[in-house]
Amino acid sequence: MKIVIIEDELLVAEDLEKSLQLLLPGPVDIDKIGSVKDGIAYFSNFPSPDLIFSDIQLGDGLSFEIFIACETDVPVIFCTAYDEYALDAFKANGIDYILKPFSSNTLTTALQKYNQLKQRFSSAQTPQMEALLQLMSSSAAQQSSSVLVYHQDKIIPIAIEEIALFYLSHEILHLLTFSGKIYYPNKTLDEMEKACGHTFFRANRQFLVCRKAILDVSSFFTRKLSINLRVALDERIYVSKVKAPLFLKWLANE
Repeated sequence: MKIVIIEDELLVAEDLEKSLQLLLPGPVDIDKIGSVKDGIAYFSNFPSPDLIFSDIQLGDGLSFEIFIACETDVPVIFCTAYDEYALDAFKANGIDYILKPFSSNTLTTALQKYNQLKQRFSSAQTPQMEALLQLMSSSAAQQSSSVLVYHQDKIIPIAIEEIALFYLSHEILHLLTFSGKIYYPNKTLDEMEKACGHTFFRANRQFLVCRKAILDVSSFFTRKLSINLRVALDERIYVSKVKAPLFLKWLANE
């Protein structure tokens, strides 16, 4: 049996590999992938495995981007800590999941479901992945209409529509408004990405940008993109060539 593990935390990936080796009978060949970029390269050049275990949030994007780009018909079991709305989406689309931290019992149950349902998986998974991306963004957008920030001795709500972008500088999250004010949310960039929804795009590990803040986009020979903003920012924002197709699709649909 051939299995691929998509997980950017090495210890988690190794723990999952050891557990699967113990639970599955017969020889099991397992490959590990740690990023969207490596995942696209792998599935573009190697034969499809029998089963994929995949984290959702990787360092350079969402694992869904791999499956959309490569149109794989391999069943996927997600290893996730996402909220219930995402888990319901996985169940509705016939994709199983295990919650982190996982146990032998949850892995066994997921493998049993794979054996029962593997004949039902087909290339129709690709639009399902796109639907999951949209559903997760839409659901996140409904959760928050404002972001709480700390300013002097006060806590101030900043409406989502007033925010141009979030960015990390010296490991501190900054919020920049369209009026040029900077605040400091007591959150991570990952949390802001979930809260702000589909009107924001995670350009890279450092920047989360609002569609209305984008003036235009410049392209390079390397196929990466540079975002030109309507607001003043000293640093340039780049989108890698791996994320560029997803970014342009988002930009066109907004």
